[in-house]
Amino acid sequence: MPQILGHNYIGGTRSAAGSLSLLSHDASTGEALPCSFVQATESEVHAAAQAAAAAFPAFRSMPAARRADFLEAIAAQLDALDDEFVALVTRETALPNARIQGERARTSGQMRLFAQVLRRGDFYGARIDRALPDRKPLPRSDLRQYRIGVGPVAVFGASNFPLAFSTAGGDTAAALAAGCPVVFKAHSGHMATAEQVADAIIRAAEQTGMPKGVFNMIYGAGVGEALVKHPAIKAVGFTGSLKGGRALCDMAAARPQPIPVFAEMSSINPVVVLPEALHVRGEKIASELAASVVLGCGQFCTNPGLVIGMRSAQFSAFTETLTALLAEQPAQTMLNAGTLRSYEKGVQALLSHPGVTHLTGHRQHGNQARAHLFKADVSLLLEGDPLLQEEVFGPTTLIVEVADRAELHQALNSLHGQLTATLIGEPQDLHDHAELLALLEQKVGRVLFNGYPTGVEVCDSMVHGGPYPATSDARGTSVGSLAIERFLRPVCYQNCPDALLPDPLKNANPLGIARLVDGASHRNPI
Repeated sequence: MPQILGHNYIGGTRSAAGSLSLLSHDASTGEALPCSFVQATESEVHAAAQAAAAAFPAFRSMPAARRADFLEAIAAQLDALDDEFVALVTRETALPNARIQGERARTSGQMRLFAQVLRRGDFYGARIDRALPDRKPLPRSDLRQYRIGVGPVAVFGASNFPLAFSTAGGDTAAALAAGCPVVFKAHSGHMATAEQVADAIIRAAEQTGMPKGVFNMIYGAGVGEALVKHPAIKAVGFTGSLKGGRALCDMAAARPQPIPVFAEMSSINPVVVLPEALHVRGEKIASELAASVVLGCGQFCTNPGLVIGMRSAQFSAFTETLTALLAEQPAQTMLNAGTLRSYEKGVQALLSHPGVTHLTGHRQHGNQARAHLFKADVSLLLEGDPLLQEEVFGPTTLIVEVADRAELHQALNSLHGQLTATLIGEPQDLHDHAELLALLEQKVGRVLFNGYPTGVEVCDSMVHGGPYPATSDARGTSVGSLAIERFLRPVCYQNCPDALLPDPLKNANPLGIARLVDGASHRNPI
């Protein structure tokens, strides 16, 4: 096991002023790992936020190319972590080696994607409206706008992605790309992993000459509130439960100076299986869906938690096949004991509901989770039963059968906001039910056709967000290059001398970026 110090990261140094020690555990055995982590004190939380604030002026004013160098250096440091590191992550999370290696590649790939965004310059959103002194009845001033970082960002690590949504994950990458120093709150489920990744970030920061305090990390279950309420923090990134995300939103809104919280929280990701698709390939759909439900022990925020189909012999046969397939699935170890307890609680709530039928699934197997399949009457969805809208984080899904097209529309209209919705259909299905797209795009951030939601590509066009409660702000995404916009704000310069303008807005366009000038896009000097 790599050497672990277990101290907080504050302003480029390590700090352990507190008296409370925390332990990380082997996810498979429950055994405590041979290292401890010192929970940050209130003064250390303050120091971390202040260190980020002190780093902000220099970091935000750096040329974007230098921040890109930093992100690329982080990516290289992550890629250089050895097999001992992969074994450590596997031990803390019970995720297999291949998953961790793939997730590391995704994490370093995110850093490189944001480096590309910085180098091409479109994130500035540069807009120029030149002066019209002779305009009647009133002249127009010279007006120029671009976007700058909001300030230090607090980022909370996710349990289910120890790399891609954690220490050097998408929120951290987007914030750093925007010119915002980060104070990262390590997740209690993989603190040793967090330390190894934080070390990689610090090495990259030193290698590229970043200011002290550009990245800080604190440990502790009780430190989140003090971090969110600290006046130096200007935005929050969070991936986790609805309860946790909503608590952070309420804290941030109650501050003397409210700040935005970009929280990815809860989604049941409905899958609509249309009639002709069931007729042509019902067994194949059932097999693919079962694989999606149990992938990674169901520990994805995009796990398909609701399956809707219209009443027919084919849908009955599909349900029987899906039941048989899920009954065959082996037990899997979950991320940690807390995740397993939460999963069991969610399953038990469905088992206890008089309107829900349990189709398959066995009791907990030691410290492992088993797959479950339930069926509920559509009336529960139409009447707004909250249980059907609650995410059960694990390898479980719920089937709802609707009578006809009208009832399908009613069922989908009753859903809360989601990260994804999926339409499984043949070309004729999609033609006959084309109106579903207009309905679903009001409910979700991503609509899939003939695929399954448990894969999220990191690219310019991806949206990993959606209306509440999927996220706290449906206008953004936590995956893909658009994520940088959450941590930027626009600034307008009126009649500013050219010499004082930031480079993206100068007449000569020294960065050579695309700009909107008097309503037309071009890269030329003006």
